[in-house]
Amino acid sequence: MPSIRVRLTFPETLVREPIVHRLSTEHDVVCNIRRADVRDRTGWVILEISGDADDVAGAREWLEDTGVRVDDLEAYLL
Repeated sequence: MPSIRVRLTFPETLVREPIVHRLSTEHDVVCNIRRADVRDRTGWVILEISGDADDVAGAREWLEDTGVRVDDLEAYLL
């Protein structure tokens, strides 16, 4: 199953939104939080996103379109 590991950085306007929940429920991907630091005004998450290659790509595109900064950490196959 294709997977990517990314660092998500949330702007203040999105830090309280259920982004990871929406990502997994709306894009048919499995999300695994590896590390996170979320505060009142800022936040980041190291996230593994797994699923069908098209679903993973669509999930990443949705994150970027939503306003979340997405930085690649590594891509691998499980």
